Amino acid sequence: MKPILSTEEVRRLEDIIEREGTSKAELMEHAGEFVAAVAQEYDPKEVVVLTGFGNNGGDGWVAADILQQRGAHVTVATPVGPSEVPSALARHVARRTSGRDVEVVVGPSRDELSDLLSGADLVIDAILGTGFHGQLRPPFSIWIPTLNETATRVISVDVPSGLDSETGVVEDCCVRADKTATMIAPKIGLYSADAPQYVGELVCGELYDKLDEVIDDVDHAAEIVEAADLVDFLEPLPATVNKYSRGSVLVVAGSARYPGAAMMAAKAAARAGAGYVAVAAPDACANLIRMALPSVPVIAIPSDSRGSFGAAARQVVCETAKKYDCVLCGPGMTTASGCMQVVSGLLELDVPLILDADALNCLSRLAIDGIDKTPELYRREAPLILTPHHRELSRLVGDLPVDDLGTAIDAAQRVVWAVGSDNLVVVAKGATTAVVGVERVLMPMSGPASLATAGSGDVLAGILSGTVATTHGEVERWELLASYAVAVHSYTGFAAAAEYGERSVIATDLIDLIGEAIQLVENAACRELGISGDEGDE
Repeated sequence: MKPILSTEEVRRLEDIIEREGTSKAELMEHAGEFVAAVAQEYDPKEVVVLTGFGNNGGDGWVAADILQQRGAHVTVATPVGPSEVPSALARHVARRTSGRDVEVVVGPSRDELSDLLSGADLVIDAILGTGFHGQLRPPFSIWIPTLNETATRVISVDVPSGLDSETGVVEDCCVRADKTATMIAPKIGLYSADAPQYVGELVCGELYDKLDEVIDDVDHAAEIVEAADLVDFLEPLPATVNKYSRGSVLVVAGSARYPGAAMMAAKAAARAGAGYVAVAAPDACANLIRMALPSVPVIAIPSDSRGSFGAAARQVVCETAKKYDCVLCGPGMTTASGCMQVVSGLLELDVPLILDADALNCLSRLAIDGIDKTPELYRREAPLILTPHHRELSRLVGDLPVDDLGTAIDAAQRVVWAVGSDNLVVVAKGATTAVVGVERVLMPMSGPASLATAGSGDVLAGILSGTVATTHGEVERWELLASYAVAVHSYTGFAAAAEYGERSVIATDLIDLIGEAIQLVENAACRELGISGDEGDE
């Protein structure tokens, strides 16, 4: 796994590296070398480097010097003369670079900058770094829109200028980078809020050859989960396996209004590897689900007048649930009073439980001012996985705003820390999904925009329940298991987009591609581990 740091964690890490003998001046030189190496991948002939007042600009000056020496014609645009750069480190490298063959343009007008950019085949954005937040001021409030109006390829240094590296928020305007060359470790803001629209491809220069020895000396805002980290979930089935030893799932879901959600979740659970999947659904829709899923037993549960779980449902569902390796509750269930009783009853059982969709909304209604204020409501010995999207997560924490990765992580941690159990995981779904445990925040591979379709979450819940069932509760790290399910779901999105087109994917397309997605995860893991595997997904 690769660490993702907050801006404060990066500053602390730089201080540690300096105490270990590598100065910030040396780190700036290494950063410039890394940016130059990334730039050279495009074999540029005319390069424009846009610099600011701080150390981010210093990285740009170093890169400009190196690229000029290696045969490119480089022009540096700077708001002030090299001797007037406020940062001492940046001023030193600016003076050095300007004394060589690099062309320097000081304080260009909008038209001058536009002409300069139009003649370049690569622009390096080294204007603003991790210290920036708030609104842009001149001249950068002019430079950045001018840059965005050109069709020239752009590499941003550390963070696209105009982006808050802590929150990912863009208050004014921001450089739209083709590639962002970040330093030491990715910053959490590069994945949050507005950032995915501006970052482009993200590459990271570690800069320090002993980084692995010191990076754990600071906290990590999150960690990127790579395919190789998931290899334990890719073991082949033993020859002696049977449908029960593969694991069993009970899907408690559906209503007369939303029977399809139960169908998708159950089928996805089976595709994900569970050997025995059953559905407990209101009797108002049980026959419809039976006809759609001939291989899945359907248990008809007494319903109310609207076709949701009725008053007698709790006892029947809970007695049934005790027989299964995993219970998934929520898809299409509604929040009728009988459904709320089902959720509270399942929370009292000693069985791995996944609460999704309306089960989460029922849980929110059972609490007052957020479930984190009443942790006894969801504190349990058996594993509990919650899978909210942002609006559901907001309801769980008393309607606090949850609208991006950063606020989602904060809200999920409130829920997890209130209980403090390592068997509780929140899968905070979004454009970038965070899997939040009591000690760690994991970020598995994100899927494409094609996953933003109704029912996609039901498929993810099914994949997760099927995966949990196959382990029979023998899991060291529940966050990693949930990350595996998210990664498989993401790959179904890529596979479906390739087959149907990104705009045309519907949730049912994803289910029959789960097997292919699992294979894609395995292939990626093999490549990362250097093991021979199927390369057919290249």
